[in-house]
Amino acid sequence: MDFNTEEINRLIKSRRSVFVDQFSEQKIDKSIIQQLLENANWAPSHGKTEPWRFFIFTGEGLQKFADFQAGLYKKITPPESYSEAKFTKLKTKPLKASHIIAIAMARQESEKIPEIEEIEAVACAVQNIYLTATAYGVGGYWGSGGVTYWEEAKEFFGLGAKDKLLGFFYLGYPKDKPGEGKRGDISEKVEWIEE
Repeated sequence: MDFNTEEINRLIKSRRSVFVDQFSEQKIDKSIIQQLLENANWAPSHGKTEPWRFFIFTGEGLQKFADFQAGLYKKITPPESYSEAKFTKLKTKPLKASHIIAIAMARQESEKIPEIEEIEAVACAVQNIYLTATAYGVGGYWGSGGVTYWEEAKEFFGLGAKDKLLGFFYLGYPKDKPGEGKRGDISEKVEWIEE
């Protein structure tokens, strides 16, 4: 196979999380979103289970998602824990994105593959989304706040009892070029065993 490895290395090192307050109002073309999803679909999965499931919100769908998560928060939060600020954030934050991809893991019926491996496969798919977005100049991030781990949220997405909602990928064009990334030295995280 013939790939430009320098470009691939540069792409990986250029990936950044870009948050909703950093998004411009420019909308992402549907063809780019479709390419993100197509590349996500090529992630590795043990047993070829392909456990990733994606639900795309855009246009009026963003309002539907915002209303759902804010409403669920209000419905199930005890009065002593309820925060109007959190409710408002859940109701308004999605409207700042061009698209939101809800990320889920569909549990294999036989459960032959360990659940953690299915979650890891979804994470690989999300990394493909991250890298593809970076290549197209699109910003985004995978968030796990809000209703992510609430059992009550599963019904909205048609998920089964053993499926998992794993978060939301917010997408938009960044207003400004993302800054330089920082990582610690890889040599501090690796041990070579050669004999």
